[in-house]
Amino acid sequence: MLAFLMRRVVAAAAMLLVVGTIIFSLLMIVPGDPAELLLSTGGGSATPEAIANLRAEMGLDQPVWVQYADFLRNSLAFDFGRSIVDDGSISAAIALRLPRTLEIIIVGAVLALTLAIPAGTAAGLRAGGRFDIAASGLNALLTSVPGFVIGTLFIYFFAQTLGWLPAGGYVSFASNPGQHLQMLVLPALTVGLHLATIVFRMTRASVLEMRGHDWVRTATAKGLRRRLVVRRHILRNAMGPVITVVGLQLGILLGSTVLVEFVYNWPGLSGLLVTAVEQRDYPTVRAIILTVAALFIGINLVIDILSSLLDPRIRLK
Repeated sequence: MLAFLMRRVVAAAAMLLVVGTIIFSLLMIVPGDPAELLLSTGGGSATPEAIANLRAEMGLDQPVWVQYADFLRNSLAFDFGRSIVDDGSISAAIALRLPRTLEIIIVGAVLALTLAIPAGTAAGLRAGGRFDIAASGLNALLTSVPGFVIGTLFIYFFAQTLGWLPAGGYVSFASNPGQHLQMLVLPALTVGLHLATIVFRMTRASVLEMRGHDWVRTATAKGLRRRLVVRRHILRNAMGPVITVVGLQLGILLGSTVLVEFVYNWPGLSGLLVTAVEQRDYPTVRAIILTVAALFIGINLVIDILSSLLDPRIRLK
């Protein structure tokens, strides 16, 4: 187990280095001088002195290898410098916004797993039955509806029509826990429904596949109770693919919650990324992409470890 863990950690570190190198190279590949592009925003022309000062401030006047070494060293220390738009600390902005995005993703994931795994298991065990047909039909309907449409419908139904929940906004948990939780429900539910459709399909397919294996038929023929057969022989083996899909989707959600945050006016990391792109704040964009990539790689590392615990054969591959 220790050797498997070390291999995965080394592979994750190598992948993070490759991603960081690619992200650093993007600034070098962009046509034109980034400093000149930034100072020319709005149609004005920048003086050579202003361009030279901004290049020195951004470190663009240094050799490429020096810039690369500084980038790696500062990234390891979570020091991404200052924004060239408002001169604020990029690390502080990410540290403020990232927990808000993670909050709706984690709560949405908990809701999705709580709903989709039992439903997918029941549908897989009773394939072709009434519940399977109804649940699969509802799942197909939810899959075809974009997240921002579901969010808009939630606002209309729960906020404007029934008045049960706020239509959007953000209040910190420390200042008002009750209002914070009320504002969290709809964004988390919107994210959770999208994830639930994927988890349901994977759980149902995995349970259907495991039902046909010899060990399940043998356990049933030996007279084991159905609940034990489902828990020990079907679900344990079916959860491997489900966990893998959940991990991939959590990583994807880190960069795809921008519409949900926009609909509910939730000040998360995705909104900061969109704003930085619009303002051509290259250091902030680079820092956010690197942070999301690091989280994605970290999530996949955790998924590999969990999968190896469920299926020890993975450690031998």
